[in-house]
Amino acid sequence: MKVAVADIETTNFLGRKGKIIEIGIASLDTDSGAITEAFHSLCFEDGIVAADAGAWIFKNSDLTFEEVAEAPDLKDLREKIESILAEHDVATAFNKKFDFDFLRDRGFVLGPEWPCPMLASVNICKVAKKGKQAHHKGYKWPTVEEAWAFFFPDKPYVEEHRGLDDAMHEAAIVYELFKLGVMTSQEKK
Repeated sequence: MKVAVADIETTNFLGRKGKIIEIGIASLDTDSGAITEAFHSLCFEDGIVAADAGAWIFKNSDLTFEEVAEAPDLKDLREKIESILAEHDVATAFNKKFDFDFLRDRGFVLGPEWPCPMLASVNICKVAKKGKQAHHKGYKWPTVEEAWAFFFPDKPYVEEHRGLDDAMHEAAIVYELFKLGVMTSQEKK
């Protein structure tokens, strides 16, 4: 089975206020475990303004506002991205609701989906809640770094907050969940 694992970078965490500035898609072959690059591009979305240069993503990655300002228009990348997703049996993203809501809000057709690996990891990684959430039952949603540390304790990883690098690491986590029998059902959207 071919699984597309997508990761986007945005100027804001709120879908209507934020703009997509980078998209990476890793391709996972569940038969072999091979993970390859399927797509990667910076992108410029209508509505990005100079004030976005102070966004969290530019302070926490090596992305620059200037690179994004010169990037291909997101609308021009849509057909290529949808074509790549269509070549895969299913698609997912580590925080699927975040990434896929952004894409759907812009009219992207995503095709058949797999469950969210972040949510699928909760009762496997068992990351304790801290602070104000500590009194709530259960475990917190693991970050990519926390899930990576659980599945690959001998391979240190610091999330770069870059579309393709994140997608490639997330695909490795998805494969581990697949091998455990957690990532098996297809969601209808």
